[in-house]
Amino acid sequence: MKLTSWVLIFLACNLAFSTISAFRLSRSQPTERISGSAGDVLDDNPVGRLKVFVYELPSKYNKKILQKDPRCLTHMFAAEIYMQRFLLSSPVRTLNPEEADWFYVPVYTTCDLTPNGLPLPFKSPRMMRSAIQLIASNWPYWNRTEGADHFFVVPHDFGACFHYQEEKAIGRGILPLLQRATLVQTFGQRNHVCLKEGSITVPPYAPPQKMQSHLIPGKTPRSIFVYFRGLFYDVGNDPEGGYYARGARAAVWENFKDNPLFDISTEHPTTYYEDMQRAIFCLCPLGWAPWSPRLVEAVIFGCIPVIIADDIVLPFADAIPWEDIGVFVDEKDVPYLDTILTSIPPEVILRKQRLLANPSMKQAMLFPQPAQPGDAFHQVLNGLARKLPHDRSVYLRPGEKLLNWTAGPVADLKPW
Repeated sequence: MKLTSWVLIFLACNLAFSTISAFRLSRSQPTERISGSAGDVLDDNPVGRLKVFVYELPSKYNKKILQKDPRCLTHMFAAEIYMQRFLLSSPVRTLNPEEADWFYVPVYTTCDLTPNGLPLPFKSPRMMRSAIQLIASNWPYWNRTEGADHFFVVPHDFGACFHYQEEKAIGRGILPLLQRATLVQTFGQRNHVCLKEGSITVPPYAPPQKMQSHLIPGKTPRSIFVYFRGLFYDVGNDPEGGYYARGARAAVWENFKDNPLFDISTEHPTTYYEDMQRAIFCLCPLGWAPWSPRLVEAVIFGCIPVIIADDIVLPFADAIPWEDIGVFVDEKDVPYLDTILTSIPPEVILRKQRLLANPSMKQAMLFPQPAQPGDAFHQVLNGLARKLPHDRSVYLRPGEKLLNWTAGPVADLKPW
């Protein structure tokens, strides 16, 4: 593309549509409502459409785990913690299980962190089995459906497959006892054994207060064309290379480390959030899993997400028009990123930025404390409400059993 075309893009974006606050939107900042059914779904109010019973489990399944390591409150898997807190005070909660549409099992399976803050999923299957055995023994509701009217939050890299490496996650498969339950998870990839039909894909947790504290003036020019901070190689876990991110991040670095349009680095500066608000495009490539918090950060800060993760299933895809606000690049096409992005007409960029400025869309990506109308908590409830009423087939006949309690790796069957 000619240099003059690049200049036109920068001028159009810098003069018209810069960072839009996810929390306060002034009238002078252009926005565009999401059209059609998606916009209506995003604004749905789940209150009055469903009732949720929250199991009261012993604190060893949740509160004591968090007390042991408070870092779990701020890591990207924290949705499991905040979902419980939200439901305990939500108007959809019922204390009468006989009138419940859904049953929620609050288990913190990702709150076992390494010194570097990464979750260790190896105890998670035993912990989950233990919790299910407990509710099946003490309440009648699991046994009447074997979990078909229950939901679990499983924000691991590969959800209820409980492993951070894809090959091993695929080998494990989803925990057999969760085969009938609805899974609320950050992992989403089409035609993958770790995403079962009917799952609700949610954004990873990103601290709303922290992001708000880094907002810059809305008229700040977007002077960075492409922005990315993160790993390109994971030498510790993938010494031979090529497995991590299926080589996509390595391809970004090898092809564009010297390209002046690409501001990319492994360094994570203190101005990271501010820099995203100065960028037009923010790369959101897969890592060990297809998803990352960059997607949330890009939407919140009005930076057009460039999604590099083949077959990814994005959060709340029935409500958020990802095709309209983002740019999708096949992993094999990473070497042509510069051509792809500089070929996007300015008017298309401007429309994506107007849609990104929609406060409803930003709100749907966040798990704020306290909860707010239209946030990620409410989008999860909307997803559950749309599954109602339950089909009669979810209820088992007396004595009928479908799940195999002895299936799975031998290590998973040990007591927790």
